[in-house]
Amino acid sequence: MTPPEGTRTREGRPERIRRTVLRRPLALASLGYLALVLAGAVFAPLLAPYGPTATDLQHVLSGPSPDHWLGTDSLGRDVLSRLLHGSRVTFLGVGEGVATALVVGVTTGLLAGFLGGWTDRLVSWLTDVVLAVPVIVSLLVVLAVFGSDETAAMVAFGVLASPGLARVVRGATLVVRREPYVAAARVAGLPRRRILRGQVLPRVAGPVIVQASLLAGSALLTETGLGYLGLGVQPPAPTWGNMVADASHVIDRQPWLLVPPGVVIGLAVLSFGLIGDTVRDATADRVASTPAPRPIRRARATTTRPVPAANANATALLSVEELTVALPTGDGLTPVVDGASLEIGKGETVGLVGESGCGKTLTGRAILGLLPPGGRITAGRVLFDGADLATLGPRQWRGVRGARIALVSQEPIGSLDPMVTVGRHVDELVRRHHGGNRKASRARTLDLLSAVRLPDPERTADRYPHELSGGMAQRVAIAMALAGEPELLIADEPTTALDVTVQAEILTLLRTLQHDKGTAILLVSHDWGVVAEMCSRAYVMYAGHMVESAPVTRLLDHPRHPYTAGLLACAPRHARPRGRLPSIPGTVPDPGRRPDGCHFAPRCPLSTTECTTGPVPVFQPDAGHRTRCLHHTDVAKEVNDEQPAGAPPPGTRPDRHLPRPPRG
Repeated sequence: MTPPEGTRTREGRPERIRRTVLRRPLALASLGYLALVLAGAVFAPLLAPYGPTATDLQHVLSGPSPDHWLGTDSLGRDVLSRLLHGSRVTFLGVGEGVATALVVGVTTGLLAGFLGGWTDRLVSWLTDVVLAVPVIVSLLVVLAVFGSDETAAMVAFGVLASPGLARVVRGATLVVRREPYVAAARVAGLPRRRILRGQVLPRVAGPVIVQASLLAGSALLTETGLGYLGLGVQPPAPTWGNMVADASHVIDRQPWLLVPPGVVIGLAVLSFGLIGDTVRDATADRVASTPAPRPIRRARATTTRPVPAANANATALLSVEELTVALPTGDGLTPVVDGASLEIGKGETVGLVGESGCGKTLTGRAILGLLPPGGRITAGRVLFDGADLATLGPRQWRGVRGARIALVSQEPIGSLDPMVTVGRHVDELVRRHHGGNRKASRARTLDLLSAVRLPDPERTADRYPHELSGGMAQRVAIAMALAGEPELLIADEPTTALDVTVQAEILTLLRTLQHDKGTAILLVSHDWGVVAEMCSRAYVMYAGHMVESAPVTRLLDHPRHPYTAGLLACAPRHARPRGRLPSIPGTVPDPGRRPDGCHFAPRCPLSTTECTTGPVPVFQPDAGHRTRCLHHTDVAKEVNDEQPAGAPPPGTRPDRHLPRPPRG
């Protein structure tokens, strides 16, 4: 339920980080220390009591005193002044190294994890090669070539340190890209760069910040190490490293001289680690393990625009012809959708009905060009407005997903980024499909939220997904789907897990939007009541096969396939009081264990040996009515039989009668 207005939490990522840091004294102290050191570096000319090279020969190797708070070195130079001025050089080198590592490591890690394939293999090979290169030896070579150029050395350090960061980012990206909201962004037609920047990068920010803090500590130690060896910035310019070197030369005469740079360096490295750990905890996200969708692996079109197929049905907006979709298993590719065909006319609502595991959702994903990892279309065509979608490349899909075909999933909350407000979700899609500035995009967003009948669109636009009820989240998903004004809307179980009242409201909304905008709808559902209310025609799917299709009224009154008749008989309203709910014996077979011929044969009371000896053809008993059943005439006789419900029809064996709703 939506929290009351007075109790709504509006805490974003920056606020969580601030609150986490404030709750941890060590993190707060570390942040304060680094801020103090950085301020000292920036304002060193103003804060330092002496110049970095000014000498006081009367106070050589002196300890702390009113004139020199941290003492002097072997040349009488003020240690505090040299620490302040030296921090500028040291932190500049640290910034150069960390920035280089972030640019190279984050970019390559994101691309490898998100794109996969040859990009992932190439990046993985390059990271293995670079990780095998010794860092210190490489830095010595760079310094030998460029002289005492610390910038070149720190940039080289960043490049050599980037493979470790790239591996961490790649691993986090592999997990995040499986999130439903990333798949929803791809379905909405957002380009990869915007998905990476808007959906993926914010979710991998935690690991990146932790690695950046550790890299900062390593870079600080590397820079001071180079200074200690005399390979970085040369004296008399101060750095923390050459101050340690100077102190080591006179440690027997003034041990105190080693304390100020050593303490400053140690506390800085420790502070970087503590702050990174705190930010990681504040930004950590639990990501789901849902399979990531991938583009269909088919031959790409050789032209920049799809070419209409020669045999396309000119009257159909969508025509799926003998579609076969295979997924990888231990035995290779296994067909999951097998020879499925369906058509949807412009402005028409068509239902796709079947039990879970029959391939309904996979068929919808195949239409959108998104399949699970390794999945591919092995046969058939997906014709949309005469063009074969199965041959499109990534660039061509950008003009289809979201703009011409949109998806409303059965898990609307999962398709919303939990760290982005509702308004920003819709704004991004509006700008993607229609352009315009922020003000125009927000005005269009509010229009869409109002069109889907969300109360107080302006306040709803400022809410986060966790502040929405199930019905509100589904309305937001519909608004996002309508942002591109698509010609076809694939509604995958849009009323699942919603109460009856909200279901009716969502269906009324879909029907109204279709009437106003003329959008065609493919309604994936297992609820005959929803299909009867919304659809003019319906397809019944079982174990990858389209087993029956007809106008909805025809299917409800005169089913011609045992599976369709069984589904209709399983409606809860047909159950006896205090009796068992009617059901079809058995379960949907796994794709790799489906029988030859009719996939429904093991559960069918009318099956014979000829049902499993070969492929079952599609029959057309009436105009517009198709069925994949050898015994469709027997099905019609039993459905139309006037005997009392549940009694075996005359002339048939009791073990072959179809499931009938018992009389209540």
